[in-house]
Amino acid sequence: MKFAPLAALLLLTGTAAPALADAHTEATEAAAATINTPIEKLMADDATKAVVLANLPGIDEHPAYGQFKGMSLVELKPWSQGLITDEILEKITADLAALA
Repeated sequence: MKFAPLAALLLLTGTAAPALADAHTEATEAAAATINTPIEKLMADDATKAVVLANLPGIDEHPAYGQFKGMSLVELKPWSQGLITDEILEKITADLAALA
């Protein structure tokens, strides 16, 4: 039995490609995430969500989350009443960079 032709056929027909593409897309999105990425996109990825919640616990449970989730952390900072500081943004930036 030869499996190489079957594997080649799967790659040529694209049957095996979606799983590989999904894994690549998720890794690329996490690596591309910054403090300028919309919060809802950061929260949609497990790795970036963990970074955000480690530095801003409960942000996803805030009563106004639905109103600010389309904003980035940088955009939200002036409206955060001092809860989002430059130091927190620097820490999140470093933690997100470590995911790459």
